[in-house]
Amino acid sequence: MSELDLLYTDVEDDLRSSVRALLADRCEAPAVTAMYDGDRSIVAGLWKALAADLGLAGLLVPEEHGGAGASAREAAVVLEELGRSAAPVPFLTSSVIATTLLLETGGTLLSGLAAGERTAALAVPLSAGPYDALSTTVRADADGRLTGTVTSVAGALEADVLLVPVRVGEGISVHAVPASEAAVTPVVSLDMTRQLADLAFDGAPGDPVLTDAEPAVRRALLTGAALLASEQAGLAQWCLHATVSYLKERKQFGRVVGGFQALKHRLADLFTDVESAGAAARYAAAALAAADPEAELAAAVAQSYCGDLAVRAAEEAVQLHGGIGMTWEHPAHLYLKRAKADQIALGTPGSHRTRLAALADLPFAP
Repeated sequence: MSELDLLYTDVEDDLRSSVRALLADRCEAPAVTAMYDGDRSIVAGLWKALAADLGLAGLLVPEEHGGAGASAREAAVVLEELGRSAAPVPFLTSSVIATTLLLETGGTLLSGLAAGERTAALAVPLSAGPYDALSTTVRADADGRLTGTVTSVAGALEADVLLVPVRVGEGISVHAVPASEAAVTPVVSLDMTRQLADLAFDGAPGDPVLTDAEPAVRRALLTGAALLASEQAGLAQWCLHATVSYLKERKQFGRVVGGFQALKHRLADLFTDVESAGAAARYAAAALAAADPEAELAAAVAQSYCGDLAVRAAEEAVQLHGGIGMTWEHPAHLYLKRAKADQIALGTPGSHRTRLAALADLPFAP
């Protein structure tokens, strides 16, 4: 792999501090847990604070379109912090995936996303990976009106605009559809902080924004998968640090639980794995930012590793917190649910390993 500078810059450290401070103030665990009871009131205010007040919605948008002109490195820092808080905001779906798709189009839609005035979602299932066949049941008639359904879409509940892949002959185009013109049905999801929805279009008006769009859609999904690794790494870091802090205080049999050798070994193993996840995610973000020729390889490495590691870190957090870790009041369950949902998002670790084997010319036996 190429040599890239993986150290955090002063700008990235300042960005992290700002995001972490805002999340500590606005994203308390009880308010996030309330989403599982149907209370989504935290989402709008938190997203406005992040997207408009801090200007994070336009991180990846060039300055000439009203954005910050930043790179995947800065977006990865934000996602690390969102992972640490299991924050219920559409940064990944709107400010990364949808924005990446629209970068080559410019126009008022991209500017609206950059300003935090609008939110968009790519209308594909959450599980759709960058290497999968891009199948779509949505069709456009001669007047450009769309008919069809898409299931299990992330970010649709928060979106003002849906970016809908439409089959046109042998290719795919992307149409922008106001969310108000679609039937958006919420789905009870494992991770309610990134709740899914089913979409139905029945003669919905669509504005074509991209033709021959398959490469652009795949780029957007690849960017999302690469940067999702940073969210997973941040989530794993929270699980490790919260568990270590708890085991330093919890006592059993007159001893601090963290002093038991068996637990020390488990935590040491988890520490090395979490550090490896952070390095893999950081490399993927840096490779994307530098348009490195091996960016796809770096993304496959990161997702191959971070998806499974985040789940293991969350499982360890729940188990090593003992009885309190099993309760509704403790936030550990938020991280386990997010980790399990992320594990199948934008391609499973197995699909990324298969792609990695092909990119590295490794033999693969199905």
